[in-house]
Amino acid sequence: MKIQESAENYLETIYMLHKRKGAVRSIDIVNELSFSKPSVSVAMKNLRNNGYVEMDADGYITLLPPGLEIAQRIYERHTFLSAWLASLGVDPTVAAEDACRMEHVISAETFEALKRHVCPSPAAEA
Repeated sequence: MKIQESAENYLETIYMLHKRKGAVRSIDIVNELSFSKPSVSVAMKNLRNNGYVEMDADGYITLLPPGLEIAQRIYERHTFLSAWLASLGVDPTVAAEDACRMEHVISAETFEALKRHVCPSPAAEA
């Protein structure tokens, strides 16, 4: 399923904040992304309505299985592409910025081929 890049960014941000802080609320997303509270509120409503997140009575946000799957996929792409670009000599800040754009447009097939090329499995070398 294809979702908008902005939704992928929100899901990835929730995932990263959860890994870092444990619990995530809308204000954490506002602070992380430097977006307005109303913008984040609308995004969270859309993500809830589409079954990607749930929010409890205290405002804590949890990724539901479809949202978690997308968030993990985008996060993997981001971390891999950032590290790869930096290993090629790209400034780490530029590498992270470029990876953030690339992670949304690269196909699954191309990403898997790139991973195989950069990190070949030991069995393939035997």
